[in-house]
Amino acid sequence: MKAREAAPLKLYATDCEGPVSKNDNAYELCEHFLPEGAAFFERVSRYDDYLADVVGKPGYRPGDTLRLILPFLRAYGVSERDAEKFSEATLLLMPGAKEVIGFLKARMSVYMISTSYRPYVRVLCRALDLPEDHTYSTEVAFDRYEVREEERRLLSGLLEEIVGMPLIQLPPEAKAPSDLDPESREVVLRMDEIFWKVLPGTLCWRMAEDVRPVGGEEKARALEDALTREGVRPEHALYVGDSITDMEAFRWLRSRGGLTISFNGNRYALREAELACISGNALVLAAVGEMFRREGREGVWKLTEGWGPDVLGELLGPELANVLPSDPPPKLVRITEGNREALTVESKKVRKEVRGEAVGRLG
Repeated sequence: MKAREAAPLKLYATDCEGPVSKNDNAYELCEHFLPEGAAFFERVSRYDDYLADVVGKPGYRPGDTLRLILPFLRAYGVSERDAEKFSEATLLLMPGAKEVIGFLKARMSVYMISTSYRPYVRVLCRALDLPEDHTYSTEVAFDRYEVREEERRLLSGLLEEIVGMPLIQLPPEAKAPSDLDPESREVVLRMDEIFWKVLPGTLCWRMAEDVRPVGGEEKARALEDALTREGVRPEHALYVGDSITDMEAFRWLRSRGGLTISFNGNRYALREAELACISGNALVLAAVGEMFRREGREGVWKLTEGWGPDVLGELLGPELANVLPSDPPPKLVRITEGNREALTVESKKVRKEVRGEAVGRLG
């Protein structure tokens, strides 16, 4: 009798902020440590979206906001210890996220690929009981750099100027600076001057130059590296993300036969993912992961057509299945050109409900 072949190894990779936690740690660091830091971060983040998605600035990656804000954080005295202590005090897990990681970790390789700073990811790993060497994140050595007093005054003045700027408006169809309204074009020109002419002439800018955020192509490279480490083929992997920083990872994996999932994603995520998951509880991702482990992509497509207590109970066991809220029920839909716009509206609504209005509207 011929021996049955072992099922191929599978890998579950996820972004952290959104699918795993409610935080936007960089936003929250700015809000806490900088004067009017929330408004500052939102404006720099919108500029980041413009550079990455509208003009495609050479060498610029989605998520490079984390480079641009670093000299400002350091100018206001933020240390690595400060960042880690603050992250620990403010950590907010998505409901069901710890159960998702625990359930899937027992069945396949689990990796987290995050644009977030390493101190935050370190805290998250402790909360999830996830090995830190199964994560990729933005390495930053806050304490290696000092900001001179004259540069501190310069950064303080620039921060005040940025906070006073109107928020750049990015029409969904924008593909060039000329597609922006006149006020937004004026803001972009001044931001260009600040970040690519004024600050590069300072010593503190070395901090931004030395950091390589894990966003865009870096996330795709991290995913490829995780697959190589585990000996898993791309078509046997799935990736969960929710924002502009996940687009390249989505594209890379989708082109190689893997499965890509937007979890409460914004328009950038829904543009590139194949599956939309909209839910106030992450536990639905455990069911998707388990079905993918058993039956691959085709099994997940079947899952989208057959939601119900019986299906969830069979995949997760009654104990976990009963934890998943039924009102409102989680939504799992295959994305098409015909439903993408409606799903984007619905996904963004839940995104803001789950993570808060300010964090929910960030790119």
